[in-house]
Amino acid sequence: MNDFAGTNLIEPLARAVAELGYSEMTPVQAASLPAILAGRDVVVQAQTGSGKTAAFALGLLSALDASRVQLQALVLCPTRELADQVSREIRKLARCIPNVKVLTLCGGVPLRAHLASLAHEPHVVVGTPGRLVELMERDALPLQALKVLVLDEADRMLDMGFADAIAAIIDRLPRARQTLLFSATIPPSIRDISRRLQREPIDITVASATEEAPIEQRFFEVDPTEKLDALAALLLHYRPASAVVFCNTRQAVRDVAGELAAREFAVLALHGELDQREREEMLVCFANRSCTVLVASDVAARGLDIADLPMVINFDIANDPDTHLHRIGRTGRAGRKGLALSLCSPQDASRANLVEERLAEPLRWERVPASGRGDASLPAPFVTLAIDAGRQDKLRPGDLLGALTGEAGLPATAVGKIDVFPTRTYVAIARDWQQKALARLRAGKIKGRNFRIRRLGS
Repeated sequence: MNDFAGTNLIEPLARAVAELGYSEMTPVQAASLPAILAGRDVVVQAQTGSGKTAAFALGLLSALDASRVQLQALVLCPTRELADQVSREIRKLARCIPNVKVLTLCGGVPLRAHLASLAHEPHVVVGTPGRLVELMERDALPLQALKVLVLDEADRMLDMGFADAIAAIIDRLPRARQTLLFSATIPPSIRDISRRLQREPIDITVASATEEAPIEQRFFEVDPTEKLDALAALLLHYRPASAVVFCNTRQAVRDVAGELAAREFAVLALHGELDQREREEMLVCFANRSCTVLVASDVAARGLDIADLPMVINFDIANDPDTHLHRIGRTGRAGRKGLALSLCSPQDASRANLVEERLAEPLRWERVPASGRGDASLPAPFVTLAIDAGRQDKLRPGDLLGALTGEAGLPATAVGKIDVFPTRTYVAIARDWQQKALARLRAGKIKGRNFRIRRLGS
């Protein structure tokens, strides 16, 4: 039985699942949800994009007593982006349970704002270990009533140096709790954490995204001096709706993005020197198709989860096979076809051989397609407008959609994805309609109020 109707979800959660159109469970949900709902500790090996968030979200919401205004569930995530995604999923699934408060607590936001938000105790907190430790040190995070602890992408949290912070958090938690541990890989360090945290956990392994999803891999041998031309030729030949290009160094990220921008590609560079708002806005633009190509390093791309990413390109072969598999696993999600292209210079041959050994099958080598400069551009279909108001201002997607399609006179098809954050809202507008949308929003009002409106990027 792989449909949600066969689970013993409480009625509000069953109704929310039905309203959201979730019918058939993903493999990770089918394997883990029965044990989670039964109150068991679990160690789940599963990739991002496998449906794991809904599995643990349904579990922690099932254990929740919404009538008690106490913190009852805590989810640890490696990055703010992942924490935001997890919070949104929990809120969606909690839609039929009245008055559930979900709070996201991550770095990059002034500590005083989080201290103020904790004045009214939430039911669920999703956050990064560093910020949670800061709040604990001020005795601002009430943990005495906690029922469920979730560690999401535990291996990434260890890679990012959060081991001591995680240990400090665990020391403050009640022993009588359910602990759910999710990780893309299960190295000995994760086993050690499981032994310290969990009681008779059930081990669950779900096939990796690269094994489940129809990802087609192609490799191209190129001279190092011709890699940028080869990258541009591949993008122009395949013309993906969106693509992530991975480089091994921060400088390569800057150089590649700069060259693609000079060739009139809609490109952004994701690197570690961006501040939190710049990073957040860049990821919003990429997810809502206001940017076609995102060039990133592995560290900068942590927490990046795009549901429908048709292509990944390795400008540099990854330093190890696990990183290669993690990169290409970002495409081919939810049964969609994915394409992973890798540029390989002669100096990278040994790393390509390691990938081949890991895949246990020959690599598919092809020639870089020829591409004329007559069509040498890859524009984005949307641009992003930022409104300096959000959930704290009671702004909802419907309010913005109404202002754009009503007073501004835009057709509904000209309005793309709308993302509402606590203090800001982002809306994707079809490129041909951007000037009219910007002018009318600046001249008019949203919910009877004037807000600052700006266009992101070029």
